[in-house]
Amino acid sequence: MQKQQDKIGLALLGVFIFLGLACLGYLLGHAALAYKQFDRSVTVKGLSEREFLADIVIWPIQFNVASNDLGELYQMLDGQTSQIRAYLRSNGIGANEISVSTPAITDKSAQQYGNEAQVAYRYTAFQTVTVYSSEIENVRAVMGSLSELGKQGIVFTGDAYQTQTEYLFTRLNEIKPGMIEEATTNAREVAQKFASDSDSTLGKIRKASQGQFSISARDKNNPHIKKIRVVSTVEYYLSD
Repeated sequence: MQKQQDKIGLALLGVFIFLGLACLGYLLGHAALAYKQFDRSVTVKGLSEREFLADIVIWPIQFNVASNDLGELYQMLDGQTSQIRAYLRSNGIGANEISVSTPAITDKSAQQYGNEAQVAYRYTAFQTVTVYSSEIENVRAVMGSLSELGKQGIVFTGDAYQTQTEYLFTRLNEIKPGMIEEATTNAREVAQKFASDSDSTLGKIRKASQGQFSISARDKNNPHIKKIRVVSTVEYYLSD
């Protein structure tokens, strides 16, 4: 009798274990389906692009002089530097916006190559007067009239890389929030269109990356106009 009761107990235990495992499998299956559904997402990119005027200009004005007398060479440097400074001041550029570098002087007789008999001048010197200003339009106007000084005998050199004019945009932190908002809005519009086309509902943001801001000249003829660009990457949840 006891053995029969034990068999019945074992059978019932087996049934309960089977039902428990079946229920667990059912719940796990639905949980997996729910998780898979929850895991659906779409990744889109949003662009914001605007144009701004540069707010700082760095304009190096380089000129050169030559002489066989070192003292005369320095006098020529000082004289022409004063001419350039006076011309800039008379055209609205402040004294605090003008700086002068140390001249670079070459003694050709000290060089170990070349034919000294063919050298017209023993000494040559390069001097750079630099304008650092926030008055972009005024400085650009003065650039266009610099030939007036050339007519007075000043020889300008502008081919070297270090004498190229630079235009800087320093107000990036001011425009960042608005551009990020625009890029995010643009990304959501793209995601909404995707969700609509796939008969889905767009959910919350799952993950977002701001992207890196880039600043470049609008074109090579207008380096003072800057193109600011940022691309944001946003991942949204999708549901049916």
